[in-house]
Amino acid sequence: QVQLVESGGGLVQAGGSLRLSCAASGRSFSTYAMGWFRQAPGKEREFVARISWSGATTYYGDSVKGRFTISRDNAKNTVYLQMNSLKPEDTAVYYCAADRNLVVATTPDKYDYWGQGTQVTVSS
Repeated sequence: QVQLVESGGGLVQAGGSLRLSCAASGRSFSTYAMGWFRQAPGKEREFVARISWSGATTYYGDSVKGRFTISRDNAKNTVYLQMNSLKPEDTAVYYCAADRNLVVATTPDKYDYWGQGTQVTVSS
């Protein structure tokens, strides 16, 4: 069982930056791949980024490539999402999620544990 708590969301102007954190509690955080997803009102949950259990491999959704960076600190049981050059279309609730499997997954149904989400609003 893994409990996830996101933080760091807020209101920012277009072009600005935010850093989201996801603190994990429970066993074996370092054995889970971690992902970030987002969901805007009326839209499906969208894959943002994924990082392997070791941190060696990362994947990004096309809409955030080159602007967002996912990282993790296994000693602190925390995964981060650095978001730069934010756009109004990045506005959404951002969720972190944990995946026990090694196969790379970019769909929400493949993830086992979820946080409650943190709101990110980008004004134009």
